[in-house]
Amino acid sequence: MKTQTLGGSTVVDPVLQEIVAGSLASIEMEVETAIGRTSRSPMIRDAHDYRAGIHDRLLRKLTGRSYSALVQPIARDFPLETMRPGDVFFHNDVYQSEGGIGHLPDLCVTVPVFHDDGNGPEVVAFVQAFGHHDDIGGGVPGSMPSHATSVFEEGLMVPPIKLWDAGVPNRAALSIMTRNSRMPDSLAADLDAECSACLMGSRRLTELFTRYGRETIEACFDAIVSGTTETYRREILSKIPTGTWTWEDYAEHDGVDDPKLHTQRITLTKVGEDEPEGPKLIIDFTGTAPQAKGPINHCGDYADGNFLKKWLAPVLRNLADTPERMAELDVNEGVVDLIDMRFPPPGTLVTPIFPAPTNARTFVILRLLGVLSGVVAKAVDGRMPADQETIRYTGVYGNDDSGEPYLMREVLGGGSGGRYYADGEDTIHVVPDSRNLPSEFTEARFPFIVERLGLAKDSGGAGQFRGGLGYEKLIRMRKDAHFMSIADRSILACWGVKGGKAGESFSVTIDPGGPNERVVDALADAEFVPAGGLIRIRTTGGGGWGDPLDRDVDHVVRDVLWGKVSVEAARADYGVVITGDADAPEADVAATEALRAELRGARTGDEAFFDRGPGYAQLSGGADSAEYDFLDGGAVA
Repeated sequence: MKTQTLGGSTVVDPVLQEIVAGSLASIEMEVETAIGRTSRSPMIRDAHDYRAGIHDRLLRKLTGRSYSALVQPIARDFPLETMRPGDVFFHNDVYQSEGGIGHLPDLCVTVPVFHDDGNGPEVVAFVQAFGHHDDIGGGVPGSMPSHATSVFEEGLMVPPIKLWDAGVPNRAALSIMTRNSRMPDSLAADLDAECSACLMGSRRLTELFTRYGRETIEACFDAIVSGTTETYRREILSKIPTGTWTWEDYAEHDGVDDPKLHTQRITLTKVGEDEPEGPKLIIDFTGTAPQAKGPINHCGDYADGNFLKKWLAPVLRNLADTPERMAELDVNEGVVDLIDMRFPPPGTLVTPIFPAPTNARTFVILRLLGVLSGVVAKAVDGRMPADQETIRYTGVYGNDDSGEPYLMREVLGGGSGGRYYADGEDTIHVVPDSRNLPSEFTEARFPFIVERLGLAKDSGGAGQFRGGLGYEKLIRMRKDAHFMSIADRSILACWGVKGGKAGESFSVTIDPGGPNERVVDALADAEFVPAGGLIRIRTTGGGGWGDPLDRDVDHVVRDVLWGKVSVEAARADYGVVITGDADAPEADVAATEALRAELRGARTGDEAFFDRGPGYAQLSGGADSAEYDFLDGGAVA
């Protein structure tokens, strides 16, 4: 269905359009900065796991720096004509969010923007913020029980409500929420920060309407959205040939059943420009696995997949002519008209039925980024990045030195995939501007010592362009505590493409190298760690791009010098024989040429286009590759 427009007849001055677009981006950044400076929890204040967004009165997302939640559930339950200045709306109910909220810790605040043309204030836009909060109740600290079988175990569900009524806070609702949280003070402070920041953003937008007039600003909104549509049609969709391709990837476990392949499949069809309603992309999720018993489900089939369209569209920017141009492309409502989504019937990983649990839905929505990248790679001969898995939740909780309960949780990133023109980036985070928690801060606030925070050597997948490296973090507990983890890719790996190899998987080890060494499951709620115990966390490396035997030998030597690749991996993965000491490694050119020739000669010639790593065989019954891992697998002429 084609996106509505505000319908104004005003001709937009292109200079003014840029001023308005820049103002929107500035207001969005001001809202996010205010939240970061006034919030209290480490997850919001320090890790920056939150986002803001600006939407018009047609509920269209206007800003494109990052993804955001949706205004649709607010407008559905509270007609715009009933809203008043000073109103603040709130929700976190996944199944009533129209797909904009993925799990209960993501609390969403929405503030309407008003403009008065002389006939009384009317809603002209919305400012919205949502972030991952410390605790909203449920079965475990942090509200992400890895073994949940129902959303009722995951925390307090709040459908869209009016949290502030014409400037007056709803104290009863706030009391209910804080009473259900293990961290009531930080929850209250974070909500106050988000409400205040969005109200400030609303005032800024009202000033913009007052300065230029409603008709002019709304004409600029239409031009911003339509400009994005035209840019993606001309610069991105034109790079994908007409045709149909299929690819799939998997989550490996759901916290309840034994590890298995939870399939997420995309069949991509490019409709040509000369065809009806073309050009556009059809993304069909048919073939996706049934909904899981555990909490890895994602509610994608709401509002015609509006959230998923904007969530997945940034992947397509990799088709831009240059990396610099890719960085300039925003994703706003303008991409929605270019993508049709087709969902399987209710009861799958992307169409779960209430009350299926969802707290680990990152196993699906992050994987879908990779599935789309992979299926597009099949269409464009690999001109897409290899895989990455750049979010997982790890943390510890217990009582601090004063006997008070604490919860330390962070979202550690991982390596991004190699690209056709460059290596992947090390230790990136999928949420823009998010980061790991500073060691100095965590050591001062929580009863542990960070003994190491660095790069995990050899974690990046080998390739002509190597995958980025993940983190290696060593935490020594000063007091008894419990470790928690919500992570995927501990068996399966981030895949490599076009000859590139898979990266290293996620792992957590207690007492590494000691007498009580043990590996912790990637889904863990309460793994006991005694005082003095050491926790080692290694996050995923990105997949490699292209044949590692084609990697520049000097780049391999540099990686060895920098400690990113070991001497052993240089030989085994890249066919580069290293001589010299650790401070001045060199390549034995003759031995390298001979070894690379030997490794090439040992190949069978029937290698798949994608490499999933050794863990895939554990869950596939021994197969190294899936049907769709070959270029002709799932292709339709």
